[in-house]
Amino acid sequence: MTEQEFTHLNSRGEARMVDISPKEPTLRKALAKAQISMSEKTLKSLTEGTIVKGDVFAIARVAGIQAAKKTSELIPLCHPLMLNTVEVNFDINENNVSIEAIATTLSQTGVEMEALTACSIAALTIYDMCKSSDKAMVISDLALWEKTGGKSGPYKRS
Repeated sequence: MTEQEFTHLNSRGEARMVDISPKEPTLRKALAKAQISMSEKTLKSLTEGTIVKGDVFAIARVAGIQAAKKTSELIPLCHPLMLNTVEVNFDINENNVSIEAIATTLSQTGVEMEALTACSIAALTIYDMCKSSDKAMVISDLALWEKTGGKSGPYKRS
């Protein structure tokens, strides 16, 4: 493939889904992270479980898992994947909540988009459930941190 060739365009320049049928399935895993910053008051309410909309972390975890399963419906050229597992975890820091999503599959294509989607939707769910307390929250630093499996091999953010 030359620099000018795009994998998601056909010879006429039209969008297409890449043909992955010749690829062998491999075990693939991706780790994505994001964070949501908020006021001290909101973070305190969140950690004490007093946000009026309920258990924010339980709902955000389920939303992230559900989002990973629907990634191909949200991102037009993503392949639908049979996910083996999706895990969404939270870590409370001084002025933010760190979100981590891990997705795995045995497939012919990567699972990075599913992990990133899980992280972003978990963050948006936290925002939604806490917005009555703090509209100035900021979602940031969404990134792929690690991936394994596939032809391109492992990747780890430095």
